[in-house]
Amino acid sequence: VQLQASGGGSVQAGGSLRLSCEVSGSTLSKYGMGWFRQAPGKEREFVAVINWSDGSTYYANSIKGRFTISRDNSKGSVYLQMGSLKPEDTAVYYCASTIFPVYTGDTTYWTTRRYDYWGQGTLVTVSS
Repeated sequence: VQLQASGGGSVQAGGSLRLSCEVSGSTLSKYGMGWFRQAPGKEREFVAVINWSDGSTYYANSIKGRFTISRDNSKGSVYLQMGSLKPEDTAVYYCASTIFPVYTGDTTYWTTRRYDYWGQGTLVTVSS
């Protein structure tokens, strides 16, 4: 599985960006697709995940209500629509995939070890 993230850039606080992750190389019907981010000097943290099969989604509390994850089956792409951006959202954003779908009660979907494939990051910078 190959993941290619894009769409990062610089934006002012309150603005919006949409990140894209192009996925190739495997049948995705049973995968979970996630977004993580890593700010300078901090650990990589979970942002959101979507199950490719049914579109169910899970979000980190820190971005809930501001970010939306979605997928386009026909394009083999996953998106992260980010709104009401804050300076603390500044980070390198990574897309990742897990070969097992996530589910309510799953205690690992927010951990990096849950994910099997990673794309390169795309930098998002939010200025105040």
